[in-house]
Amino acid sequence: MNTNIILFVITLGSLMAAVDTTIVLLALPTITVSLHTDLLTSIWVLLAYMLVISVLSTQTGRIGDLLGKGKIYNLGFVIFTIASALCGISTNIDLLIIFRIIQAIGGSMLVSNSSSIIADVFPPNKRGRAYGITSLGWNIGSLVGIVLGGFLTTFLGWQYIFYINVPIGIIAVILGVTNIKVLNKANTRLDLSGAIILGLSLGLISLSLLFIAASGVTLSELIELIVGIILLPVFIFNEIKIKYPIVNLTIFRIRLLTYSLLANFFQGIGGLSLTFLLIMYLQGVRGLSPLYSSLLLTPGYVIASILAPFMGRIADRGKPGIIAGIGLVFILASLLLYFFLLTPSTPYSVILGISGITGIGSAMFWPSNSTAIMFHAPKEYYGSVSGLSRTLGNIGTILSYVLSIVVATLSIPRYVAFEIFLGTATLDKDISKVFVNGLHFAFLVSSLIIIVAIVFSILSEKSEEKSNKIY
Repeated sequence: MNTNIILFVITLGSLMAAVDTTIVLLALPTITVSLHTDLLTSIWVLLAYMLVISVLSTQTGRIGDLLGKGKIYNLGFVIFTIASALCGISTNIDLLIIFRIIQAIGGSMLVSNSSSIIADVFPPNKRGRAYGITSLGWNIGSLVGIVLGGFLTTFLGWQYIFYINVPIGIIAVILGVTNIKVLNKANTRLDLSGAIILGLSLGLISLSLLFIAASGVTLSELIELIVGIILLPVFIFNEIKIKYPIVNLTIFRIRLLTYSLLANFFQGIGGLSLTFLLIMYLQGVRGLSPLYSSLLLTPGYVIASILAPFMGRIADRGKPGIIAGIGLVFILASLLLYFFLLTPSTPYSVILGISGITGIGSAMFWPSNSTAIMFHAPKEYYGSVSGLSRTLGNIGTILSYVLSIVVATLSIPRYVAFEIFLGTATLDKDISKVFVNGLHFAFLVSSLIIIVAIVFSILSEKSEEKSNKIY
């Protein structure tokens, strides 16, 4: 078993997932026109993917524990690659959304098992470096998606943003099938009842929040939200009673693991909303295209790509929670700088500089947080914990999007908020001032959320847990 090739395949998976997110975001306006649809429909090309991964990540991680993480990961790559090709040949928006859902099923199999595969293959003192390299793949993928998305959409057509996944996927599948084989399997069974209840709960909560952000509070969405929340204690009761649960709730007795998972969740909400808000500012207030708006954020991705492997090595030496917490302090600093300095005419050089600070924080947080989570996860639940971590992160991403849209619509109509996010509308001077004030409030809210994440990261290192044993 060649660990370097395995790490390369896992990094390719991270790169593809990142490329597919940013590259689709930039192509949405073109897709809307090409497939003769509207913005509120085409945006589901992005949201459906995020939602499905959020719902399925825990389940597919558990399936990896049951059937073998290598098998599920490789199968996920196959599904992801085939679905990418199908997305490219879609002739209408409905087909494209359906194929994106299938793509997300494969994506959930990738992201939920990647961290646990690294935990299986690498010893604890080398995992931080490995997670740093996979973070490098994510940051490079995000950067490539930004640049490549604009180029492919402009010169070849939006279909090629999906076709680009096919050759990469074929290479990854060949390498994965021949190398990711001898991985641990847990002596357990699949929790179908828990999977159904959790899927319904997360689906209803996520859908209701997304619709509320898009069109306001209605009775049907409110009912969906309440039912989804009610199903959460039902899921917990099911997990307590069943012999082989999706998530062994006793793992939350491991305080470091619990605190690190919560830090991941709150960082997803507060940190990722920063990207959404900045894109809305650059496109709606400054009148930049999606491509040029995203290029202003590239310093953060470049710095994160360079620093992530080094930060992972530092996390290997101990105190990963503290290192992750320091990274969150950098992210908090960038939010506060935007809160104090962002105006309708802020120099682009200031935005570039703050983006660099965000990149430092991201490089410190992600590999360190992943190291802390998997180091204290019980070995037989690596897949479940990895999937749970991804699920919490993806839910945080959806909530960050909801937060961004809701805050934006406090000062401008919802349809205008959607249009400036997609780069199809620009605000006039007077409304721009009002909108920027609304963004200041959003940056403040995100800062408070990041402070909560910082507290959990620091608390994780104060935990008395020194092993991954469940008591």
